[in-house]
Amino acid sequence: MADRPARETPGQQAPDPETPAPDMPDFERLSQNASRLVEEATKATIAYLKPIQDGQATGGMADEVGEIVKTLGHVAESWMIDPARSIEAQKTLATGFIDLWSSTLRKMQGEEVDPVAPPEPRDNRFKDPEWSANPVFDFLKQAYLFTSRWAEDMVDRAEGVDEHTRQKARFYVRQISSAVSPSNFVATNPELLRETFKENGENLVRGMAMLAEDIEAGGGELKLRQSDPSKFEIGRNIATTPGKVVFRNELIELLQYAPTTESVLKRPLLIVPPWINKFYILDLNPEKSFIKWAVDQGLTVFCISWVNPDERHAEMGFEEYMRLGIFAALEAIEKATGEKSVSAIGYCVGGTLLAVTLAYMAAKKDKRIESATFFTTQVDFTHAGDLKVFVDEEQIKAVEEMMQARGFLPGGRMAKAFNMLRPNDLIWPYVVNVYLKGQAPFPFDLLYWNADSTRMPARNHSFYLRNCYLDNRLTQGQMVIDNTQLDLKKVKIPIYNLATREDHIAPARSVLVGSQAFGGPVEYVLAGSGHIAGVVNPPDKKKYQYWTGGAGQDVETWLKSATENPGSWWPHWFAWIEAQAPERVKPRVPGKGKLKPLGDAPGTYVKIKA
Repeated sequence: MADRPARETPGQQAPDPETPAPDMPDFERLSQNASRLVEEATKATIAYLKPIQDGQATGGMADEVGEIVKTLGHVAESWMIDPARSIEAQKTLATGFIDLWSSTLRKMQGEEVDPVAPPEPRDNRFKDPEWSANPVFDFLKQAYLFTSRWAEDMVDRAEGVDEHTRQKARFYVRQISSAVSPSNFVATNPELLRETFKENGENLVRGMAMLAEDIEAGGGELKLRQSDPSKFEIGRNIATTPGKVVFRNELIELLQYAPTTESVLKRPLLIVPPWINKFYILDLNPEKSFIKWAVDQGLTVFCISWVNPDERHAEMGFEEYMRLGIFAALEAIEKATGEKSVSAIGYCVGGTLLAVTLAYMAAKKDKRIESATFFTTQVDFTHAGDLKVFVDEEQIKAVEEMMQARGFLPGGRMAKAFNMLRPNDLIWPYVVNVYLKGQAPFPFDLLYWNADSTRMPARNHSFYLRNCYLDNRLTQGQMVIDNTQLDLKKVKIPIYNLATREDHIAPARSVLVGSQAFGGPVEYVLAGSGHIAGVVNPPDKKKYQYWTGGAGQDVETWLKSATENPGSWWPHWFAWIEAQAPERVKPRVPGKGKLKPLGDAPGTYVKIKA
């Protein structure tokens, strides 16, 4: 809570010098802007209704609402069947509001009181001083926080609810509580009120105009504006590491990057990125680019760029992604360099595919990949994090029906799911700043990448959801690819398995459990931060830290014996790579071997929009 100034008269609050009094609006301009606001709102409504009128709406909203109601209904039922516990829950809520009302009255009389429900230190929604200095807004803030925490507690304490339903209920309560925060509405947010009075409502007109544009861009669904896309162009100021496209088929372009050192490691490096996002998360700009850094260490780097699939790719599953993706890349690398074996990196679902491929290669005694690195990759999905809330038989069937009509899952669906994992960071700040304050977002390369969504082929996505998230077949030795039953214990090559401590997509616990599924030596490394920032962490930035050398079956036990190292894990990884195959040769220039260049990096597939 902000410090308050001394009061001269008991019972009267002195004005807070940090909180300027709102200027009275120009009511004529306010009225004019109200009319303009209605016009822009009409455009937004038309953009929303157009796909429905044209019969092109993707649907799914009714199913999502039904799933929320059904899930929360199970939790409510667990309380209602026990009247004593139900009364106890209501009493807790009522007592809290009595305490809050009493605290507010004392504050209005000039007393210094401790908050009943203070925000978390990292909660940026209530940083404006007036949330604490003004008793009305302070009451709204605390009432919201207390009620949200009470609802979360009801989910946690519900009896007779299976863990999957409880996990879904926690997730849905978090979405609802994030959406109804008083910080998201003009009338209950002091900062928005000041802004609206100051601009006579022009901020709302600008915001509604951008809302209409973003609904139209999303084909009837909101494509949340998180960055300024006009400030970025792939190949010009993003994904700029020099290189060539040296191979292309219907599923991938293979990029080979130009060397920058006088010698290179003899063994090439193949990067298998996720197809749920585009590869250039590893090549955002020269300062953040893992690819450029790897090239500068003396690695011959090849990277797969997956096509943004459409209905033509509907029947391509994991087997096709293995053959037309990783195997095709291995054959091309041998032609380009003469090397039959590589080191490989797999990121997220690209790592899951790499693990599947390694198990298949082990069964076939194929030794072309001699070491593997996994970035935030799951092979065991027992503890798969918040994305599991979207995975059960009913929800998968609904997704499969949606994909059957088109042959793919629309890109916006996955982007929406990832944003929902962190709604107070990735959704509502942008709703407030863009659509209510009317401020165009800053050009931020990471958020530009985040919004550059990709589609999912129907067969591939169904296989992934069922075999990994739903049935967890890979580590149980039950997954079958090309009539071959896979066994990760047969994978004996060295593995560098990177997890990140705050990962909501591939939790550190899940990655650690997966480390135990392989049959060879595994170097488990835990980096600070999350799924993206923990991976894209250049040494020059000197951010975060990483841990090595721990032991134990769970992360907390492992950390107790691990060594904490400052800064980026990248040099540690390169030392691991170099120690395995230190021999160096002359640099390989893309296009100078048997494979002729088909175009400049980053290629054409990465520029296909969803």
